[in-house]
Amino acid sequence: MNFYDRYKNGESHSVYADIEKLGEEAFSPNYYPDVEKVLIETFQRVRFNLEIIYKELKNIDYVFWADETGNDEALLMPFSNTNELLNILEQNIEPVGKLPVSMKMFYQIVGSCNFAWNYQDDPDILWEMADPIQVAPLTDCVSQVTDQYWLEEMEEYIQDDDFGFAFLELSADDLHKDNVSGGPPYALQLNKEKSIDSKFLNEPNDTTFINYLRICFENCGFPGMPYADNKVFQEFFDKVKPQLQKI
Repeated sequence: MNFYDRYKNGESHSVYADIEKLGEEAFSPNYYPDVEKVLIETFQRVRFNLEIIYKELKNIDYVFWADETGNDEALLMPFSNTNELLNILEQNIEPVGKLPVSMKMFYQIVGSCNFAWNYQDDPDILWEMADPIQVAPLTDCVSQVTDQYWLEEMEEYIQDDDFGFAFLELSADDLHKDNVSGGPPYALQLNKEKSIDSKFLNEPNDTTFINYLRICFENCGFPGMPYADNKVFQEFFDKVKPQLQKI
């Protein structure tokens, strides 16, 4: 049974573990068409799950961040020029690393998400320290890497014996999401070699980007939330979790 059939059969963890073991061989003609089908299916499910969570948050009047016109920014579709933006992103990070396929697929299929509470509009955060899922828009990433100091800063991180790689910032940490001074942003590690997925840095679970998303959905978008201690969240969880697809 190939990776895609196994994935559809529910073997999501083991399929990605086996793909990771392949290393760069996952990009070979013998494997990549199958791997790509798994990734497409995964990120279609990611988008589906985010839409479910977003709809249920709207139903309980969750306070999202909004743009200058008042439209909330919780869940945005991919930009019409996504591939052009990805090319710009990849060209700028090429001297220090490569964008994993998982991140490219996220921006091509999902778009972006930000389920953090808008504490400026309402300082009474519904679920404190819940660490809501947040992945910056592709335009933010492009702005980040086209800053005149970014490449120089990343080269310093690569040369640091205690660090050794470049990264792309994608999310505030759990404290900053609650307007509390915290630590460094959650960030995607940029590897020198091609990769299907990559480490998601500074996040409490010490895991990869895809597994971070998996953990988020196990907790209905709020991986830091001890839902058993909060009646409102427990009701939200009980309604949302059965609707989510396994990634």
